[in-house]
Amino acid sequence: MMSPDPALLLAAWERGLIQTPAQRALTLLGASFDGPPSDSLATLTIGECDMRLLRFHAQVFGSRLNAIAHCPACDQNLELNFNIADIYVEQTAQPPPKLTIEKQDYVVAFRLPQALDLTALDQDAPVLENRRRLLERCMLSARRGAEDISVDELPDEFVAEISAQMAKADPQAEILMAARCPDCAHQWRVPLDIGAFVWAELNAWATRVLREVHLLAEAYGWRESDILALSPTRRRLYLEMLER
Repeated sequence: MMSPDPALLLAAWERGLIQTPAQRALTLLGASFDGPPSDSLATLTIGECDMRLLRFHAQVFGSRLNAIAHCPACDQNLELNFNIADIYVEQTAQPPPKLTIEKQDYVVAFRLPQALDLTALDQDAPVLENRRRLLERCMLSARRGAEDISVDELPDEFVAEISAQMAKADPQAEILMAARCPDCAHQWRVPLDIGAFVWAELNAWATRVLREVHLLAEAYGWRESDILALSPTRRRLYLEMLER
C-alpha cells in the first residue's frame, strides 16, 4: 500500500464530510489504493478493513494513537496512548467464506460481516435493530429440523454463539483496550473505533494543510496544486519565513 499524495487525501476528506462513518472508511481505503472505493474493498471483512486502516494510519500519520476515554464510574476523562502494534492482529489465513453451527435441532450457516454491510445500516436506528439487521444480512441459511426459520426465531444463546464465532474468525473487527481510571481506580474495557481514529487524524490534517495553502497562496500567488506538491518541510520553512 503506497501513501497517497496530499491532493488525493484532501479529496477523500472532502467526500467524507457528508458521509456516514462506514462510508468514510471505504473512502479512506479507496484513497490509500490510489482510486475510488471498489467492489473488492466493499467485500472486505470488518477486521480486514481495520487492518488496512491501521496500516494506512501508520504510513500517513505515524504509528502512535491517542484517544480520550470516559470513565463510566466517575465521569472523568482519561487519555489513552498506545502504538498500532499494541492492537494490530496479524492474520495468517484468509477469513472463511462460510461458518456453520449445528446444535440441538438447529443448523445455521452464515458469513462474516463486510464493509458493505455496515454502509447499509441506518445510522440513526437503535443499536439492537442494527445488530439484528446485520445478522440478517450475514445469514446464509437457518433451519430448525426440516423447517427454514428467520433470524428472529433463533434462540438468544444461538445468536450469542454466532457473534462469538464471528469474533474468533475476524479478530481485528473488535478491539477492546484495558483502561483504569486514575481517580476512582475503576477498570473496564474500551472498544476502539479504528475508522473514527483515522478520520479524526485526517480531519485535523486537512484543516492544517488548507490553512497552509491559504497563507502561501495569499503571500506568493501560488496555485493549490503547486503548494501541495511541496514537501511538509518546505511548506513549514516558507511559513516560518512569512512570520519573520
